[in-house]
Amino acid sequence: MKNQEDILLPIYCEWQRVERLAFNVISQRAGEKISSDELTQMERLQKQTNELRLNWKKSQWGRLELDGISPLAWDIMSCLLAPEFVPKIAILYRQLQGNNQLYPSAALLQELLAFSSDEVGELLDELNYDGFLHTNKLIQRDEFSPLAPIIAKKTVIAQLSGRQHNLMIPGASLVTQKVSWDELVLDDERKLMLSEYVDWVKYRDVVVEQWQGLDIGGPLALFSGPSGTGKTFAASVIASELGWALYRVDLGMLVSKYIGETEKNLNVLFDAVHGKKIVLQIDEADSLFGKRGEVRDARDRYANMEVSHLLSRIESHRGPIILTTNLRDHIDSAFTRRFQMIVTFQRPDKKQRLVMWDTLLPKKAPRASALDIKAIANDINMTGGSIRNAALHAAYLAAAKGGEIGMHEMAKAIWRELNKEGRKRSRSDLGHLAEHLS
Repeated sequence: MKNQEDILLPIYCEWQRVERLAFNVISQRAGEKISSDELTQMERLQKQTNELRLNWKKSQWGRLELDGISPLAWDIMSCLLAPEFVPKIAILYRQLQGNNQLYPSAALLQELLAFSSDEVGELLDELNYDGFLHTNKLIQRDEFSPLAPIIAKKTVIAQLSGRQHNLMIPGASLVTQKVSWDELVLDDERKLMLSEYVDWVKYRDVVVEQWQGLDIGGPLALFSGPSGTGKTFAASVIASELGWALYRVDLGMLVSKYIGETEKNLNVLFDAVHGKKIVLQIDEADSLFGKRGEVRDARDRYANMEVSHLLSRIESHRGPIILTTNLRDHIDSAFTRRFQMIVTFQRPDKKQRLVMWDTLLPKKAPRASALDIKAIANDINMTGGSIRNAALHAAYLAAAKGGEIGMHEMAKAIWRELNKEGRKRSRSDLGHLAEHLS
């Protein structure tokens, strides 16, 4: 309980201070003089707030990227966030501004923070596009009128409240699968490489901030290999190990035929995940890093500009990005230096297939005594994704009959899975399983 209080206390003090500031503005507008007791209380709150901000990374504030924030920018953030967490402060703002405006304008901030007309330039500097709050994607200001509302970004609110894993990120979908290292069937060398990639994320603060290393984006990883060999599964393991959310990016939703729209969509995507504990997975990397061809017309030039913009945003993003490809040979070798880690996923060998079959068949499903998954693993060369599908299909066949998973169910499920590939198959592809197919 003590640790929980330590985490929440700093942010509660912020809201308490903002509420008192709002009440004081109401009193001053009514012509009332602020009492000495109230001034003493405000000084005490200000001192307590400043002291608690010194260890902000250990509090709820630590969910945001606030390195380098000034005391004034912090005061502004508190005023913007307060109505989201304390509804009665929104009522006070509406009372002070009218027009049902629940978020503070620059004019109200000037009153709340007691800036004179001579000092207000400092406040306006913090609210400009080149100020800390804008450059770090913390606030949204659609109109630069002194009476227009200034709003904290929804992603900031979600992250501060601990709901960042439920963010609606344009062009990306949340992967809810939670898995562990034990469930990842790979050889030791590739597992070690994935573990080292996690270290790039975990110890970034040590290397970049404490040791003053080169502050680069990423880390950026490339996972290559045939479909179904575990690239997405490995990305889920990494996200689970970090305790971060995994989002898969659908480039088809971001690329537009209209000039300028693709870049705009990409900016919205990367702005939404800026500073968040999110792992991005982008599939079909070969379409991004493909070998460059001849530019024949304006459309080719514009397509190259779109790719260049995407690469720029990927490289500058300070967070883990995993690109996957089934076609490693199609990637221009000049791009490989951009990756901090390249992991090649291969089709599983017999030993790995045996582990997968044993793991992916439902644990509580009854298995026939004649079921020989070792023989199946030896005879049938399938990827992990295909094994998962076939194992589930066999379970449903057994459940439909009210019986056990036997060789017949496995033969039928594997035969269905093999025929998904679109090329002509013969029963001989099933090896010893062929005799169980009817």
